[in-house]
This record gives sequence, structure tokens and C-alpha cells, in this order.
Amino acid sequence: MTQSGLELHDRFTRGESLTPEEQAALQAWYVQEQQEELHALNLSPLPDIVALQDQVRRTLKQLAELLTTIERLEAENAALRQENAHLRAQLAKRIAQQQTA
Repeated sequence: MTQSGLELHDRFTRGESLTPEEQAALQAWYVQEQQEELHALNLSPLPDIVALQDQVRRTLKQLAELLTTIERLEAENAALRQENAHLRAQLAKRIAQQQTA
């Protein structure tokens, strides 16, 4: 005799052992019950947590790569600013020498 999901749930919550087939039937019943509840409440199903965690990991990796790029560009900009300041100083010195000559 096949037991209903409610009967299996009752046995499981009372601590009774279920066969692997009964456990599978109980899990299927839980999924069906959840889907019916979501439909009754007009809610979307919950997102796949593993997929969300994977997406977060990918996004964090992209952010880390972007941070590395930003740090590299900041260092290059600092070097260019320093070279620019040096060249301006040389130009000012030459202009001053030409004016005094």
C-alpha cells in the first residue's frame, strides 16, 4: 500500500525510519506542497542558492580584477604626473635661461 505524503510526513516527524523509496516520495511531496503554496500565494519560486552563490563568486572575481586594473592605472598616472612635473620644470628652466641670455 502506498502512503500519502502527509502520512509519510507524519511518520518522519515522529522519528520513524523511512525506506529510501518512502524518503524519495516524501521529498517529492514536499516539493509539490511548496509549489502549491507558492502558487496559492502568487509568489515566484525561490532562486537556486547554488546559482546565486556562483554568481556572487564570479562578480567578486570581476571586482578583484577591476580593482587590480584601477590600481595599475593609478600607478601609471602617478608616474606620468611625476614625469610631466619634471618636464615642466625643465621647460621653465630653459625659458628662464633664454630670457636671461
